[in-house]
Amino acid sequence: MMNHSIARPGAWTPGSLSGGGPFDPANPQEYGRWREAKLSGFPESIDDLRVDVEDPAGVTAAERSALIERIRRANMTIYRCAGAAVDRDGLRRFGRALGLWRLDEHLCAEEDGISQLQVSEGGRTGEYIPYTDRPLSWHCDGYYNAPEGTIRAMLLHCVSAAAQGGENALMDHEMLYIAVRDAGSHYIEALMHPEALTIPANTQDGEVIRPERSGPVFSVDPVRGALHMRYTARGRNIRWRDDPVTAEAVALIGRILDAPESPVFRYRLQPGEGILCNNVLHNRTGFRDDRESGQQRLVYRARFLDRVAET
Repeated sequence: MMNHSIARPGAWTPGSLSGGGPFDPANPQEYGRWREAKLSGFPESIDDLRVDVEDPAGVTAAERSALIERIRRANMTIYRCAGAAVDRDGLRRFGRALGLWRLDEHLCAEEDGISQLQVSEGGRTGEYIPYTDRPLSWHCDGYYNAPEGTIRAMLLHCVSAAAQGGENALMDHEMLYIAVRDAGSHYIEALMHPEALTIPANTQDGEVIRPERSGPVFSVDPVRGALHMRYTARGRNIRWRDDPVTAEAVALIGRILDAPESPVFRYRLQPGEGILCNNVLHNRTGFRDDRESGQQRLVYRARFLDRVAET
């Protein structure tokens, strides 16, 4: 059983968020009701996240219902393909069946919007850690994107696994929100500040590939009222707002993510398996390929500007 003891779930001003919804630091009553419902339905183990899908390119109504039920409870699901191998077009169709139409067209994506995460030597992709065998620290995808490019959902599909390593850790950002807010709503206020987290410009050979971006850690989708998290645990090329409460909040997040009792799921994807999520917190251990035997890690990644549709 998973221990939930630490995580029991214009100009900006506190109280202006989502019409005073549960994520508004100034609305403890609605937060309390949401928190109780969230914790009562949260999965106890990784097994509760799994769904068998015969063919993601033609997902059935029953399969779709099972996937959405997991995502409602934990913002994530792990699917396992029982049938034929899934190609890139099949993954796009899988996403569309769940309301994911708008793919993030970033620097390293292919023309269809899907990235191949594998060890890359040279070229543009080799400059970024996801395309190496090195470990990836805790983050939510697209934390360096502009607001109109917010990544709200993500799909990782394993084509082939590494010889060793490559395990993912996953934490529902709503559970982390609960842990932080229970420690003090002033931490939430600091993390919702529009200048809480700044990513400096990405400059290569004197050319600005991406400008500097500032924004909050926690924000609320004005249309759907859903909580979004923008975060990276990396220590370089990042700037936190120079404020004592912000510094305390960032340190608190680090302790929560490292605490053994926190609701973190750990899983090593096998060929034919995938993770579908509303851009939850995640990391990845380092891995080792075996090129002589042909056992090399290849994961397709699709990042979406939409959240998974719940209806």
